[in-house]
Amino acid sequence: MSNRRKTRVVNIGKLKIGGDNPILVQSMTQTRTIDIAGTVKQILELEKAGCEIIRVTAPDIKSATALGEIKKQIHIPLVVDIHFQYLIALEAIKQGVDKVRINPGNIGGEEKVKMVVNACKERGIPIRIGINMGSLERDLYAEYGKYGLARVMLESARRHIKILEKLKFYDTVVSLKASDVNTAIEAYDLFASEYDYPLHIGVTEAGTKWAGSIKSAVGIGSILSRGIGDTIRVSIADDPIEQVKVGWEILKSLGLRQRGVNIIACPTCGRTEINLKKLAADVESALEKVDAPIKVAVMGCVVNGPGEAKFADIGISGGLKKAVIHRGEVVIRVVDEKDVLPVFLDEIKILLIEKGFEKEAEKIDYEIIGK
Repeated sequence: MSNRRKTRVVNIGKLKIGGDNPILVQSMTQTRTIDIAGTVKQILELEKAGCEIIRVTAPDIKSATALGEIKKQIHIPLVVDIHFQYLIALEAIKQGVDKVRINPGNIGGEEKVKMVVNACKERGIPIRIGINMGSLERDLYAEYGKYGLARVMLESARRHIKILEKLKFYDTVVSLKASDVNTAIEAYDLFASEYDYPLHIGVTEAGTKWAGSIKSAVGIGSILSRGIGDTIRVSIADDPIEQVKVGWEILKSLGLRQRGVNIIACPTCGRTEINLKKLAADVESALEKVDAPIKVAVMGCVVNGPGEAKFADIGISGGLKKAVIHRGEVVIRVVDEKDVLPVFLDEIKILLIEKGFEKEAEKIDYEIIGK
């Protein structure tokens, strides 16, 4: 995105965020961290889904001591979420985590903060300051509440940043999450106008899968469209794999990053004469594991179908008991409705092989046919 705000670069494990680095998709485990096997299993599943940074919680020392073994078995940066307890933070750092999410103003006196900061400095570990609209300081409400909740969030972030900067610590990432979309947008706008720290963005406690996905897309998409954001997390009450999928769809929709196949499908109308809803769902399922930068159009009629297919690598337009398969503006096949899915998948496979994605072509799931 040409208007993307340039932030300072921060290392998280082997990855870099900020600057011109890609916007990364993050999630959080739902397991108990002391359950090492269960936590590792979930993280590995999330890796396959496209998760690039994973956060776990460490509510106690036992959880913190489990982090080293978890880290050995995964392949993406490990972030630990800690509240109030500096000793847990020190143990997590000792275990080799890649980032610590802890608000320095909430872990005790200056000496305790200094111990955590020095440990992070020694190991090159960044700190994320996580501001949440549900846990803001009361005195800041009293002083800045008349300016709105977003301003209170900004002042809370400023308070924590000052503590770190006083200790000459600048490997800082900040998040300002609100469950209200407009508050989140305003808070990130305010922060981005003053600071160049990289931002982790999201709409917190967004809701259930359906409503939360829409809310997250509107909120995160609006913030990203302003050129703000270096990592994202979709906070919906569902399997974290769904959080990752929605995150990638947001990035794909804005043209920021591509993962998987980009599928275009019409909503259907009275002109539709084939079972387009099932066809579109089947194509999506068959291509779910394919990761190649191609655009596939699944259209219900010849009014908009050929035009949409022109902008896709391959497309299909339904007719009366038949369908037309296009490559760009060229019609390559006319097939009966009963043969549409297998023939279309065959043509997609040929296209992938021609483009050099032989391994991805083999991931097409033909078992969807007939279901």
